[in-house]
Amino acid sequence: MEREIELSAGTIEYADTGGDGPVLVLLHGLLMDASLWDGVVADLSADHRCVVPTLPLGAHRRAVRVDADLSLPGVARLVGEFLDRLDLRDVVLVGNDTGGALVQLLMCDGADRVGRAVLVSCDAFDNFPPGLTGRTLVLSGKLPPRLFGLFMQQMRLRMLRRLPLAFGWLTRRGDAATARWIRPVLRQPEIRRDAVRVLRSAAAHTGLLTAAAERLPGFKRPVLVVWAGEDRVMPPEHGRRLAGLLPDGRLVEVADSYTLVPLDQPGELARAVREFTHAAHTD
Repeated sequence: MEREIELSAGTIEYADTGGDGPVLVLLHGLLMDASLWDGVVADLSADHRCVVPTLPLGAHRRAVRVDADLSLPGVARLVGEFLDRLDLRDVVLVGNDTGGALVQLLMCDGADRVGRAVLVSCDAFDNFPPGLTGRTLVLSGKLPPRLFGLFMQQMRLRMLRRLPLAFGWLTRRGDAATARWIRPVLRQPEIRRDAVRVLRSAAAHTGLLTAAAERLPGFKRPVLVVWAGEDRVMPPEHGRRLAGLLPDGRLVEVADSYTLVPLDQPGELARAVREFTHAAHTD
């Protein structure tokens, strides 16, 4: 069910399937929205409550306040506020792409409401902004919002969206989703403003996840690391490093997928998450 909630930064749209099973809160990355998780939620909602916010990361439809903190730590705090306002407890916090960076920041900050975490092919260590795709996007954020919008107009063409410097190395099968995600930034000046603010903050804090990695061993709760074995943006070695760094980390590698595993292999990802949450109730 689609809902809205008013937070300190502004109005946030989110989906909530309801239900009495384990609570999953699923976070997307830059220039994406909650629909990243549609295939996974369709599977997991049978025995989980899935809560999926659309964060102000450039594909949102409701602009946030002009004074909202759109740095990644600021957006992570917004996720914490979201959990508080919905009074969600013992959640399984799941993040893919930059959503996984947000999960790491919350893991470092105590995250009392987080019982478990799932990191799915995501920014980590010194890979921020990640790969050719991330570096290109962050460079485009140096443009004024109007020119950034003109730059993004190129993404209306499938052949350009499929380039490695765009979405081509992020997903094998999810082009329809990527075409949908760019619409708000093309059509709404206030969304372009928000997107540029996010990108400029990322450019100014490139050491953010290297510092976070030093604190991750302090997260003692179970963590599942799911990585695309053929990922060209998030190095598979980073998945192995993350799993080894965490006191209770385990690794699952997924074949025939790029970074956006929820688009390329939703069934495999849902199976891995279900096994992980089931283990929480049988340990």
